[in-house]
Amino acid sequence: MTGGTAADLPPIRHNDYSPLDPPALGEWDPELPVSVIIPAHGGQHRLDLTLAALAAQTYPDHLMEVIVVDDGSEPPLRLPEIAPGGTRIVTTGSSGWGIAHAVNTGAALAEGRIIQRLDADMVVCREHIEALARWHHLAGYLVTIGAKKFVEEPALTAAQVHEGVRAGSLGSLFDLSGALPSSTEQTISRTDGLRASRNPYHVCTGPTVSMRREIFHAVGGVDPRVLRGEDTEFAYRLAAHGVVFVPDMAAQAVHLGLPAQRRDPQRAVRVVAPYLAHRVPLRRDLRKDRGRHWLVPYVEVVLHADGPEERVREAVGAALDGSFGDVIVTLVAPWSKLSGDRRPVLDDPLFDLRLLREHFAHDERVRFADEVSATPAPIPFRYTGPVSVPLGRDTLERMIRVMQDDRSGMLVVELGGDGEATLERTEALGRARLLGADDVAASIEATHGVRRGDRPEFWPAGSTPPVSASAPAKVPASPGATANGREAARPVVERAPGQEHRQEHRQEHRQEHRQEQPRREEKRREGKRQEGRDSLLGRLRTALRN
Repeated sequence: MTGGTAADLPPIRHNDYSPLDPPALGEWDPELPVSVIIPAHGGQHRLDLTLAALAAQTYPDHLMEVIVVDDGSEPPLRLPEIAPGGTRIVTTGSSGWGIAHAVNTGAALAEGRIIQRLDADMVVCREHIEALARWHHLAGYLVTIGAKKFVEEPALTAAQVHEGVRAGSLGSLFDLSGALPSSTEQTISRTDGLRASRNPYHVCTGPTVSMRREIFHAVGGVDPRVLRGEDTEFAYRLAAHGVVFVPDMAAQAVHLGLPAQRRDPQRAVRVVAPYLAHRVPLRRDLRKDRGRHWLVPYVEVVLHADGPEERVREAVGAALDGSFGDVIVTLVAPWSKLSGDRRPVLDDPLFDLRLLREHFAHDERVRFADEVSATPAPIPFRYTGPVSVPLGRDTLERMIRVMQDDRSGMLVVELGGDGEATLERTEALGRARLLGADDVAASIEATHGVRRGDRPEFWPAGSTPPVSASAPAKVPASPGATANGREAARPVVERAPGQEHRQEHRQEHRQEHRQEQPRREEKRREGKRQEGRDSLLGRLRTALRN
């Protein structure tokens, strides 16, 4: 085991890491140094127990360092007598505070190839570090997750913990029969060790998780702006980067004290919701507020501004006004050529390009790029299509539903003479990049699958793109029309995938109602005329009889 790349390994499909065969515990020779990062705020006694357990690990001492990050403890934390040889305490200083900031501080100082994140109130078994680190010797794009149970803290000394862990039994220290299992372990078991999980990042919580150092820094570390749920948000960005999540139940641990969700479950859920709603687009359940703009959109729409200005504006309008409102548009063109130097305004050789930029310069939903980025992460999907075929009103909705049904990594739609449109899943694109693939599409085919479709499936006959603000269409006057004869604008309502059939039925019903209305009105008028004729005839007959 060299700890190199996994180029010679068979492709891992989605999160099914079955092709990986880790060595048995105690029967291999580790090579990669590990940096254990422990964020801590107070709790000196619990920290003493955590460090005592780490001092009894089977992982070689010369390959392990421990960095305790003191996040403003009063009194300051101290290094106990029983601790691994390479242990040090650092402080976060005045540059920030919180768990995320503390973890980032430790990671910036870490010298190990592997970063192991561990809570300051965790007592781990003697093979814990070894169990998680062995996977990173197989491939460089894995995130490993340890097991944990929650226990009430017993009266133990650091010496007792050290001796018990070295003897190989957490059961001799804690009453595990009464321990509270982690809810994440239930999910792990239900999904065949996450091999069958659709969103394995859900269970990648902070207390014990490890990855290669370059992976940690590639996604930007933990977000210090997220004060609760920072581990889930971080795991979501790891997933978008293309990693594979591997839980290892041999990496046992006990968490001293019950989880916060047990003490006040409602408040614990409420405090996390706004952070994840803005940053984890896959949590559609948290984005129920209509008309909102979110920090991280669900889809990036990439359009090359290589057509006439009006056509580009129409394509942008169609993307922004579709049934799926959680979108950002990236216009790709040589924008960097547009300098602020003196130039002829009317005879500017970049006249159209400059006008196009000015048209969208103040729309936060449109951004400009000279070239397409390597990845749209953390946005989970990216659409690319020609401006000559504007998106239909529900095209994105239809495409995403198809990809979510079969978990494919790319959808390619043939558009005839207009070329093709593609929808990419960011995690599949990230996996291809991590594998160093020369042929991205072939790599995605191997790891997630590529699906192909035809234009009518996603641009069905009779459907038209929404009208762009740059090219308003005239419509017949109808009930609800404005004074200028145009139909009043209706608010765009984002619908969950799967609702389009009911919406189409309602639209057809309204159309039939409008078509039928003149006929009903004519019948009503004819009925009144007949009533009048009947009434006059009746009066004449009465007069003749008299």
